[in-house]
Amino acid sequence: MAAVMERKPAARMGRALVYALLTLISLLCLLPFVHMIAKSFSGAGAVSAGRVTFWPLDCTLNTYRYVLQDKLFWSSFRNSVVITLGGTAIALFVTTLAAYPLSKPHFRGRRVILLMYVFTMLFYGGMVSIYVFMRSLNLLNPLACQIIPLALSQYNLFVMKTFFEGLPEAIEESAHIDGAGPLRTLWSIVLPLSLPSLATIGLFYAVGYWNSYYHAMLFVTQPAVKPLQMYLYELITTTQNLYEVDPVIAAGLSSSGMQAAAIVVSTMPILLVYPFLQKYFVKGLTIGSVKG
Repeated sequence: MAAVMERKPAARMGRALVYALLTLISLLCLLPFVHMIAKSFSGAGAVSAGRVTFWPLDCTLNTYRYVLQDKLFWSSFRNSVVITLGGTAIALFVTTLAAYPLSKPHFRGRRVILLMYVFTMLFYGGMVSIYVFMRSLNLLNPLACQIIPLALSQYNLFVMKTFFEGLPEAIEESAHIDGAGPLRTLWSIVLPLSLPSLATIGLFYAVGYWNSYYHAMLFVTQPAVKPLQMYLYELITTTQNLYEVDPVIAAGLSSSGMQAAAIVVSTMPILLVYPFLQKYFVKGLTIGSVKG
């Protein structure tokens, strides 16, 4: 008993040190974002002089007014929302239909198909091949050209497959005895039990679609269908010469402040959604990554 009592203060001290270390790491991770927010609310003179650290100086909303009044910003924002919502739904549908049969040991050709997925994880066909393929399908400018290439992630597929493998077989067998087919069992039995894993995979896909710009750079030439990340890229590259482009606008704005404001606005949707999915995120990673 005495030994146990002696260990308790040491254990509390250890937990306190761990919590303090994690808190410090969390604050360090937040500092760049806080700096970005401070720059977005600071005046042009303070930003250009490099005097802004983690608190706004000469507070102004001109940068946000400029960004939010830009029609191209809202067009790109709408495109990213459509791509993220539609792409996540399609990706979850494709991933589920691919992972469920591959989780069954009796599925014919299972090993060969899994090896093919592993091969595609290790080797990539390259930029030219995917461009030629999308051009042959006449998908160089529609929003579909930004959805289809990311519709299936091998990593997410294996996480979902591992989760399906961990479900009790007796539940599916009882559904088959009652006359339910494979699709009925998947829809009515398996998917309701897989909500944590689906939420996790959906969050992975949503973040990937929201942050994606590579395929837009390859396939998109029309401004009306560019996503938000492409807008940010062009904003960063064009505002470097802001004073030469429009001296009137440049008089009250700084390129760094405009970039910071656009980045903050574009990051808010993911930050607002993540707290609601955090519990599923942690639980889904724990369950889906280890076969039970």
